[in-house]
Amino acid sequence: MSLDIWPPVPAAELKVKEAETQMLIDLKARELRWITNETVQVCRDLKHGLEDCYALLAPIDPGSTLAVSTPRNERVKGTITRVGTRIVKASIALRLATMPPTTLTLSPSAAIHIHALDALHTHLNQSLDLLSVLLSHDTPPDPGSLAQTLTLLSESLSASAELLKCSNPGTHASPSWQLHSCPPDQFSPPLPPNLSVYLGLQDSCVVLCIRALEPVHAPVHLGTRLGLAIGTVRRLEHDEMDTVFSWDPSGCEDADSKRDSARHNPIWTPHHRSSNLEEVYVREKVPVDSPDPSLISLYSKLGFLSHMLAQARRNLAAVMGTDLEEKV
Repeated sequence: MSLDIWPPVPAAELKVKEAETQMLIDLKARELRWITNETVQVCRDLKHGLEDCYALLAPIDPGSTLAVSTPRNERVKGTITRVGTRIVKASIALRLATMPPTTLTLSPSAAIHIHALDALHTHLNQSLDLLSVLLSHDTPPDPGSLAQTLTLLSESLSASAELLKCSNPGTHASPSWQLHSCPPDQFSPPLPPNLSVYLGLQDSCVVLCIRALEPVHAPVHLGTRLGLAIGTVRRLEHDEMDTVFSWDPSGCEDADSKRDSARHNPIWTPHHRSSNLEEVYVREKVPVDSPDPSLISLYSKLGFLSHMLAQARRNLAAVMGTDLEEKV
């Protein structure tokens, strides 16, 4: 079977067209090689930048000492020390309206893991592993394979930035404190009954949220009832009042060995000491934000690296002639 061209093309002109087509194919191949080499160089710069980010989260003593204090009053006042993804020291004085004054001191043998930082540590490790594999080859990678790797890297960087901007543990929309509160025996002396201490992350700040709890079926003193009825006793208003929560008073285990497994498991599941949940009201809630300079710098660096990566992906997609889907 033969294919004829109509109208007929002279043999000399046909050879010219074939040469032009071959030249375009060669030009496209050169463009792909060039953009692939340029993108690999960008990946080297990205790897150096991610190593700087990793250093900001590395467990290096003496760590970052952060002030914990409520503005315009001293209901909560003290300091905490973060080393890597853990709080290793804490001394916090509480002057709450619903309980006697007390001081929370973290036991020297205990450490509180901030779960968002553990997941962030995992994402940084995964990103560095991706780049190390990509840059370990002597020959430039295939453009399609390179594009897929950059997509995975972009998703990992986006997830890392989201962890630093994650929802505030002091809000009603975040029920993590019900199961992830600190175990009472992590402090010396142990925490008083019906006191929840929870640490989270919000806007590159370490957020400490103190909750004074009350069992749902606890008897209410007659004087308190009368005071509430006539208005001489004021209830402390907050966004969790009058809501029944199921709370685990034993908290969850934060073993130091979790750091080793976090490298391969970004979604960490806490180990609960018991399944005896109690129904409680939140009588008083005090969230305190502690800005962390290292985490602020880390978030800024991640933003710059994400912008650099997005530009490299757009350039590669343009030369490959493919559509690039980016999350807004």
